[in-house]
Amino acid sequence: MNQNTAKTVLILGANSDVAKQCILQYVAKGFVIFAASRSMDSLNDFVAKNGLSEKVSVSYFDAADFDSHQKFYDELSIKPHIVVYSAGFLVENVYALKDFKGTHQMMQVNYMGGVSILNIVAMDQSNKNLERIIGLSSLSGVRGRKSNFVYGSTKAAFTTYLAGLRQELAQRNITVNVLVIGYINTKINVDLELNKNLLMEPDYVAKHIVDAGNSFTIVPNFKWKLIYFILKILPESLVAKLP
Repeated sequence: MNQNTAKTVLILGANSDVAKQCILQYVAKGFVIFAASRSMDSLNDFVAKNGLSEKVSVSYFDAADFDSHQKFYDELSIKPHIVVYSAGFLVENVYALKDFKGTHQMMQVNYMGGVSILNIVAMDQSNKNLERIIGLSSLSGVRGRKSNFVYGSTKAAFTTYLAGLRQELAQRNITVNVLVIGYINTKINVDLELNKNLLMEPDYVAKHIVDAGNSFTIVPNFKWKLIYFILKILPESLVAKLP
């Protein structure tokens, strides 16, 4: 991988459809990518297919293996300028309520894993490169709704963590963003019955990640912005009537 003096991006959970689009868009902007995931074969195939071997390095990262996170970070050949946490796991509410194993895995991947590795990244004051941390959250975490509150609770916790991390790192001029995302046309949602008029494409969401500015909360798509603001102000009595 030709790193030269290009800025580097560490993408954690890089096998998602959105993360792969981020890889393409960051590379197009001249960044060098460290793509980390449990699914290394799939990532290596993606890198080879798109001719990215000079710009993308693939490594193993398990969000739920907290004990491995410090070693993973220490072994990065260059400490990143930008870190994107896009690891995610979803179990439908009806199953999460009956089987804690799925709930626990959502907690580990969506929240605990992010806190574990991002604490390590954020507290490394020797890394003078670090400019930005971006976490992917969800509209499901804005308000508790009976259809998805278990999954939503993990995303709400992650959003709250990122909000505090933004305050913690502001004195070092490091920006923290959260992407509050609605339905995306990806493999994680393939078996769900979703309103197709609200589906966003992975490359569209990735553009909002790659072009993140100074605002903490980024909600791609005007329809989802409207839904986000309605959810924020809706009285609890009306939220209870939502699916």
